[in-house]
Amino acid sequence: MKSEQKIVLGVIVGNRNFFPDSLITQGRQDVLSVLNEQGIDAVILDEQATKLGAVETWAHAQKCAALFDENRHRIDGILVVLPNFGDEKGIADTIKLSGLKVPILVQAYPDDLSKFAVEFRRDAFCGKISVCNNLYQYGYPFSLTELHTVHPLTDSFRADLKRFAAVCRVVRRLKAARLGAIGARPNAFNTTRYSEKLLQAFGISVSTADLSEVFGTAEKIADNDKRVGERLAGIQSYVPTGGVPAPSLVKMAKLGIVIDDWMLRYGIDATAIQCWDSLQHNYGVNVCTLMSMMSESLLPSACEVDITGVASMYALQLASGKPSALVDWNNNYGNDPDKCVLFHCGNWAKSFFSDVKMANAEILATTLGTENTYGTVAGRTPAGPFSYARITTDDRNGVIRTYVGDGEFVSDPLDTFGSRAVVKVPRLQELMKHVCKHGFEHHAAMNASHTAQVLNEAFSTYFGWDTYLHN
Repeated sequence: MKSEQKIVLGVIVGNRNFFPDSLITQGRQDVLSVLNEQGIDAVILDEQATKLGAVETWAHAQKCAALFDENRHRIDGILVVLPNFGDEKGIADTIKLSGLKVPILVQAYPDDLSKFAVEFRRDAFCGKISVCNNLYQYGYPFSLTELHTVHPLTDSFRADLKRFAAVCRVVRRLKAARLGAIGARPNAFNTTRYSEKLLQAFGISVSTADLSEVFGTAEKIADNDKRVGERLAGIQSYVPTGGVPAPSLVKMAKLGIVIDDWMLRYGIDATAIQCWDSLQHNYGVNVCTLMSMMSESLLPSACEVDITGVASMYALQLASGKPSALVDWNNNYGNDPDKCVLFHCGNWAKSFFSDVKMANAEILATTLGTENTYGTVAGRTPAGPFSYARITTDDRNGVIRTYVGDGEFVSDPLDTFGSRAVVKVPRLQELMKHVCKHGFEHHAAMNASHTAQVLNEAFSTYFGWDTYLHN
């Protein structure tokens, strides 16, 4: 899948020549070792290109920048490594000359208290401050390791690197995302309004399709078309369909073919679909199962033409590598102020469930008829990690706002239908006040991970979005 493509980092090893050469050689070996261990490719100067393959002088900066420029379409981020104090100008100049605008992580080696003689001292603790000062002066946003100094061959740095790789994935892919809006938003839902222009300003493009085109094309496909049989088999192997009328399943198969073709034609990464009520009135099924299948395949799909909702799903997916879902912050959970019920008719990816089946949308069926609402995915999410996120376009102020946070799926009793979960979020009431006061939608994206810190870094540091981290 796209979000699983290997991350490539441009690596700058900083040096000051009055520190021991051995520190640079060992530092380079350590970093390349941990990058290889984490499955990350490195673009780094050859040891013969400059002294020890490090960057110190203007000439070194030019050489490293040229190498980065040659690989600019591969490089997702830059890792600055400081085995010693490093040269602040050489590092900043390299990034400036390369022309890259990617996330930057600054790492500095710790000193050993038993090795404070001249031949072993690093002073990277101090050098990191100087490098960051220069990056700030040059106007480059950057990320920091959890500890100010950290050895590359430690679990702490491995966690830093994993988090940074996820940030790089979010930044690179989200700012080039192509989202598909299929149908008009439900007339009753002003809440899913959004600004295409604000999204486009950050590189996020929206393509549109009219439902009449989708239905018309689907109805022209013959029941005995080979693709219908293949799609039908895919649906039936994805989720149990017992009790669902065969004509409804055939309609879903045809609809899936049309949506797949349209997404391929326009290079769509994620979709938001008018899931009610034109679909039920004019075509006679729910699209939930098809949306679930797309999300499970890391092509996230959101309800009610919620484009910023599916952007939120996509961001969480990029951060974790796992499918996301769109949910309603739907119900209080008894008298527990830190728990609530998440719900939707039923389009969550099936990996959110331990047991799943196809059903009909029971709430929509009360007005649209059971026979027109088959196609939901029903199941309960078991206990586990939970991250949530919401992107919205604040058109009144011309900005993009977000909130992110982590919580837990819990196994507390819940007797209801549809796609559902009970979650625990510390200080949930405080979060709900923020959601309401700042005009956020009732929809949020969720993911079975703890990736709020990744999205906070990507959104606030590299996109400059107004981001609320609830922790």
